[in-house]
Amino acid sequence: MSDITTGGTGADASATGTTATDAEAIVRAAYHAAEGSVLDVEGFKALFAEDGVFNNVVPGESYRGEHLGDLVVFMGQLAPDIHRELRRFHVMGNIVAVELSIQGTVTGPFPTPAGVLPPNGAKLDIPTADFWYIEDGKIKEFNCYVGVSVMLAQLGVQPDFAGAVAASATASASGS
Repeated sequence: MSDITTGGTGADASATGTTATDAEAIVRAAYHAAEGSVLDVEGFKALFAEDGVFNNVVPGESYRGEHLGDLVVFMGQLAPDIHRELRRFHVMGNIVAVELSIQGTVTGPFPTPAGVLPPNGAKLDIPTADFWYIEDGKIKEFNCYVGVSVMLAQLGVQPDFAGAVAASATASASGS
């Protein structure tokens, strides 16, 4: 980890009773639980409030309840050595913003709409921004913005612009 910044005073940050120090510790515990060398899915889920939500914003996915750990499991299966390199860490009361890279080696399958991409040993280094909202010592909301286009390129998946143009032309010709 590098370039760590903590804002706030560590005093009571809001009416939630969570201090900046508490918020930082909770978020760091979540990252630790999701590391490939640890992969404590139940521990990750236990950090969330009962009505907490994990939003994987770019693809438009939300996880709640028993599914809070689904993406942690998926990433652990895709790259068992998964690691989050925390680049910048900012605590503003009960809000924690983190710039990071999700890193690992693809040794597991990657399902796509066209079929399953087999393990290819690709090295992942995916730029990501995370925003965590803490209430009463629990994660109320976690919004993760993953550089999906970078991840797909690192997996060897290239955009099909010709197919998109052809589909658009076909749709226009049929009046859709």
